Order: sequence, then C-alpha cells, then structure tokens
Amino acid sequence: MSRIDTTFGKLKQQQRKALIPFVTAGDPSQQLTVPLMHGLVAAGADVLELGVPFSDPMADGPVIQRASERALKQGMSLRGVLGMVAEFRKQDAATPVVLMGYGNPIEAMGWEVFAQRCAEVGVDGVLTVDFPPEESHAAFEHLQRHNIAPIFLLAPTTNEARIEHVAKLARGYVYYVSLKGVTGSGAIDLSAIEQKLPQLRKHIKLPIGVGFGIRDAATAKAVSKLCDGVVVGSRIVQEIENSNENNVVANVGKLVKELRQAIDQ
Repeated sequence: MSRIDTTFGKLKQQQRKALIPFVTAGDPSQQLTVPLMHGLVAAGADVLELGVPFSDPMADGPVIQRASERALKQGMSLRGVLGMVAEFRKQDAATPVVLMGYGNPIEAMGWEVFAQRCAEVGVDGVLTVDFPPEESHAAFEHLQRHNIAPIFLLAPTTNEARIEHVAKLARGYVYYVSLKGVTGSGAIDLSAIEQKLPQLRKHIKLPIGVGFGIRDAATAKAVSKLCDGVVVGSRIVQEIENSNENNVVANVGKLVKELRQAIDQ
C-alpha cells in the first residue's frame, strides 16, 4: 500500500479525518521549507501538499501568488523542490507528500524523468492544476508506472460524466474545490458541499478532501464532518507571510494545532 492509502486507512479505523496543509516550497526561504514540513507534521498534519512555485499560478489567489513570487525570486525550481522532499524523508518516512503545481515545469523536465525522480525522493502524489485528466493519459501513465498517485480536482460545476471519468483515473484521494474561484477567495457554502458529496461518492471510492476557502478552525471542523480530509492552503501561507524567519515555524504550528483540535472534536 502507498503512504497515502495507509494514512487514510489508519484515519478511517480511528474515525478521524485527514488534515492536509499546503505550503509553497521555498517560501519564506529555501532553508525553512523542510523545517516547516516537519513542523506541520508535529502539529498534526496527516498529508502534506507542497506547492511547486510557478510564475502564472492561474488557480491561486493573491496570497499563494505572492508566495510563488517570493520563492522564485530566491531561485526555487522543480529540482529544488524534489531535493527538499529528499531532505524531509531523511527524518520522516511515513507522512505522504503531494506535489501541487502546474504543468510547465514538469514538461520542461520531462514526465518520465520527473516521475522517476519523484519515486526516488519519496513523493507520493502529484496534482497538476492545468493538466485535465481527459488530455493527460501519457503523463499520468508515467506517474502510475512509478507508483505515484495522480490526484485530480473536482469542482461544484463538474458534471456526472466527468466525475465518473476522474474516478477511473484517480489514485490516493480526490480534491474537491469547494467554491467557484481561486484559492483564498470567498466564503464556502457548507450546504452546497453537502449536496454535492453524494454525487461524488456515487462514483468515487477514494477518500475525498475538500479545500479552498477554509480559513479558520470552525470552518475546518464543519467541513470535516462532510468529507475525508480538509485541505488548508491560503490561511497557512498567509501566516507564513505575516511571520518572520525566527517565529514562522512556531506560528504555523500553532495554527495547524488549532485546526487539528477542531477537526478532532
């Protein structure tokens, strides 16, 4: 079993939900990304989503856009991100790591080289926002050949046929975008999520994580009642932006502990 499957399996046995925080690799600095990853795990994270900085992150709002800009200014690259995962694995062999980003950097490296390198350093899943499953079979075949889970986004506007298509290709978990908009935008409609989830579960047997718009512990708790995992990105990246290098790990850890406690209540 993969690390992702093992993690969700244990959580299901414990009747608990996954907390899946997102940070951008290289923000606030390349030196602090791995300590932040360990800090997230220590604070109660179950799966880590590590953002690969990109110059045109079309699905992201201003907070994560700025994080990408800060990381790129410091010379962050896809090879650098993979190196960070390798460093993280020296101390943590159990926590799943999912790379989240866009297709261009992977295309530049080549999908076969990328998938092989992911396997070597201990990446468990890859979510490429701008690679729809309908057009990416060759790319995802490379991932699956190396036992890397292709993870897909579904949205409030996703129709039944597309849900069924994603269900056949997806591995690990499926990421449901809770609102129409970019990361960090708007307030989520819990009733709309509650209405959509049965349609998703009709076809999807994998765990379903919900993200976008989850900005506090109360919302995280409410969302966790409806799905298998709660993804929090912009709020954590905002905490990084508002901290300095001396207190960023502690501040982010405090926030994630609050989210963990709320979800577990």
